Amino acid sequence: MFDVVIRGGMLIDGSGTPGYPADMAIAGDAIVAIGKPIEGEARRTIDATGKVVAPGFIDLHSHADFSFFVDPDADSKITQGVTFEYVGNCGISFCAPLIGDSGSDLETRKAWYDTEWAPDWTGFDGFLDALAKNGSTLNIATQVGHGTVRRAVMGMDTRAPGPGELRQMQTLVAEGLDAGALGFSSGLSMAPGFYSLAGEVFDLVQIAADRGKLYSTHMRDSSTEGPGLFVATMEALEAGRRTGASVQVSHLKANGPMRGRSGKLLEMIEEAKADGIDAAADVYPYVSASGPMSGNVFPRWALEGGRDEALKRLQDADLRAQIVADLEKSFAKFTGPAQVAIANYAPDATLEGKRLTDVASDMGCGEAEALARLYEKFDAQLVITGMVQEDVDRISAAPSVAIASDGSSLRATGPLSAGKPHPRSYGTFPRFLARVRETGLVSLEEAIRKMTTLPAGRLSLTRRGRLVPGYFADVVVFDPSDVRDTATFERPHEYSEGIEQVLVNGTPVVSDGKTTGKRPGRVIRSHDE
Repeated sequence: MFDVVIRGGMLIDGSGTPGYPADMAIAGDAIVAIGKPIEGEARRTIDATGKVVAPGFIDLHSHADFSFFVDPDADSKITQGVTFEYVGNCGISFCAPLIGDSGSDLETRKAWYDTEWAPDWTGFDGFLDALAKNGSTLNIATQVGHGTVRRAVMGMDTRAPGPGELRQMQTLVAEGLDAGALGFSSGLSMAPGFYSLAGEVFDLVQIAADRGKLYSTHMRDSSTEGPGLFVATMEALEAGRRTGASVQVSHLKANGPMRGRSGKLLEMIEEAKADGIDAAADVYPYVSASGPMSGNVFPRWALEGGRDEALKRLQDADLRAQIVADLEKSFAKFTGPAQVAIANYAPDATLEGKRLTDVASDMGCGEAEALARLYEKFDAQLVITGMVQEDVDRISAAPSVAIASDGSSLRATGPLSAGKPHPRSYGTFPRFLARVRETGLVSLEEAIRKMTTLPAGRLSLTRRGRLVPGYFADVVVFDPSDVRDTATFERPHEYSEGIEQVLVNGTPVVSDGKTTGKRPGRVIRSHDE
């Protein structure tokens, strides 16, 4: 007796090879048979006639580190067909280690939501244990964040670590990885990662490389704001050359004055691979990005010492003028302030969804000054448009680039429905499938590979990402003619359409297009789980 048999579908196994008609049987948490037909009874039969049966999608770039503590039924990803999230990206592992000043990012992010939840641990062991006990709709793996570790040891100092401080950071990274984090991440375009030199980063990447775990990086620059896009890319690839680590370039993009240069970026990655560096990237299928004001527009020098010091500088007339001038310069990378909108702003939710130009008009000041005033009350989350579709499509089609959201698991009701977040948290994967259907950017089989075996390979997962007997039964059934995103920047909390069945570890979490309320997700601490 099988637990589930999926019959009549077009099976696309995730490898990139052509799909074929087949049935699939599941027993417990694993796929046990694939064939045509499969004989035998099942406790549940799913009719997939006219539908695609594929591996559950793996979101290689998520920030849902604490979403399931706020609401264990967060469902914006499973309704896209996502069965696995990789969190702790951009150098920010919000939930661990919580030592010294490292919890500041978590407190800021928590302020977006109406929640009383608070962590009762400090290290990765406690975090992962609590996450497993809490439950989730999908599987979760995490990373140790460079920025979080640096902040724990050095605060927001703009200097190189002393030998003792470097050893402390290495110890924290090692403890997190040994507790079950599957990688190490950096966010070098934002404070405090921005304050680090390459040598410091390489010394910490080595800890991950020695354990065979992934290094993912939000590079120092995607435009011309800091060292420049191509210099930043060279640094990311050099980390792999120096340490032997697998390098994942997060949300690859060409912003502002660098629009149209994505081909060169892809060439650099391919050249690095030819030199023996294990390098790849991921991308979200939108021309707009999102992130906190402090990490995207606020001048890095003004953030030295942390938020309290930044607020003191804003009280000094000369320093405020310099900050405002630097904020004005930042508009160049996204073609002006009209391309900036407020996503989350805890002190005044009426501003959420408004463009910066309108906010400034209401305040009776310039846009840069408006940003300074907003920051004085809260580190707002912004949505920023600085890319072009041509670059996004070129990057999305590249064989070594996975599709990933850079979003979170949210929910259209309850505390996680706050704000006007980037719609990628609800729409990334169906949006890419719809783009493929409408443009022929890649084949459907290749599109699915980019969301399954490619990210699984980056994480060295041995039993996820493909439809193969013996693999865990993370499965999505969708209508290839109708799958699409519905979330917009004006109405971001809208679920995608066309995703009909989703199973996580053999348990249905979406059935006939409706969530089931089940929480079969697991915390993944090793490559074979």
